Amino acid sequence: MNIWKKRIGYGVGDLGCNLVFSTMASYLMFFYTDVFGITAAVAGTLMLVTKVIDALTDTGMGLLVDRTKTRWGQGRPYFLIGAIPFAIFTFMTFIVPDFSITGKIIWAYVTYCLLCTAYTVVNIPLNTIVPRLTSDNHERNILVSTRMVCALIGTALVMSITTPLVDFFGQGDTQKGFLITMSLYGVVAMLLFIFTFMNTKEVVPPSIQHEKSSFKEDLKGLTGHSIIFFVLNFLYFGLFVIRNTTVIYYFTYNLGRTDWLTFVGLFGILSGLPILLILPWLQKKMSKKHVLLLSTAIYIVGDLLIYFGKSSAVLLIAGLAITGLGIYGIFGITFAIQPDIIDYSEYKKKRSIAGMIAAFQGFSVKGSMGLASAFIGVILNMGGYVPNATQTATALNYIEVTFIWVPLVICLLIGITIWFYKLDDKREEMDIELERRRGLSEQKVVSL
Repeated sequence: MNIWKKRIGYGVGDLGCNLVFSTMASYLMFFYTDVFGITAAVAGTLMLVTKVIDALTDTGMGLLVDRTKTRWGQGRPYFLIGAIPFAIFTFMTFIVPDFSITGKIIWAYVTYCLLCTAYTVVNIPLNTIVPRLTSDNHERNILVSTRMVCALIGTALVMSITTPLVDFFGQGDTQKGFLITMSLYGVVAMLLFIFTFMNTKEVVPPSIQHEKSSFKEDLKGLTGHSIIFFVLNFLYFGLFVIRNTTVIYYFTYNLGRTDWLTFVGLFGILSGLPILLILPWLQKKMSKKHVLLLSTAIYIVGDLLIYFGKSSAVLLIAGLAITGLGIYGIFGITFAIQPDIIDYSEYKKKRSIAGMIAAFQGFSVKGSMGLASAFIGVILNMGGYVPNATQTATALNYIEVTFIWVPLVICLLIGITIWFYKLDDKREEMDIELERRRGLSEQKVVSL
């Protein structure tokens, strides 16, 4: 298989995921309240309830992947299985039915839960499949970086074209505009998942095979480094949500630069592209641990530059660019260590639990995003924030704390957490031992 077909084939899977995931993160609350016609309280409760359901489906999907054995591999079949339901449930979620308010709420719960489940079906395997695509660590780093670049492109597309597409297709009818736009996203995502299925191949089998295993037995396969990985995901996505949510408040109220908001949104995303492109090269020169520490330091420098350069447009842009490099560097490395975590469970505990690791990762991510959103609401409320009004000095201080200082503290916590990560030094030893076990497993199959 052509190496770039494999890289792009794997990477665009996350572009498909992000076409819908980023839209849900950015526009779904507005759609439910201003287009669908339910209250913010009902929509907020829906988001909370679905996070609980997500945790259950993530766990179930992780266990299912670990127990899947087909001629196409463990994770790869689900790109094909989940593609069409993903498109259908995206379409259904953005239908506004002519029901009573109770009927609408039921429709919203059912369709959004189905969409989240379809997302889980394709996304959990995307998180598990890298160790099965290649055993070459540099190639794994390139695969992860390609995926991160594609995810970034998906998010940038959503941020830049969703509103224009809704206006174009709707011609004043927002319901119609959202339905056609999201149907288009769903179909494109479906085609991308099929492309991912066709252009990837699982060629590296687990070094250990289990005929049967229980959830309790699989739990024993988690290691201390698995916990470090889950904590990193929890911290990173908390940082991501807090920064991306509060940037609007900070530039609107503290800096009075509402005319910058579109630029800030896109620039904050695209400024991370350079570091994602050079991450494989950096990982050849430095350990993942040191690249992550460097990324946190870069973010902190950019954060302080925004704070001290708030009166200078040049310094603000420079600060945004530097924080973008830092946050996407953290993003890329957090995902790049996942194959090492999966291999370490095979090496140390003799358990093949890629699906379970991906499931707990998803639980950490969704829990972090929910708590971060709630945290922002609590802090703004404590500061006396009033929407669409001139803010008090106290409210401005609280906005500044959430945008500048809370992310800085999270970066320090990320640095402390990664300090305990030791798998860079064990990588060569793991490779030798896992390859030895695979060789023994193949010999056993041949002898049978």
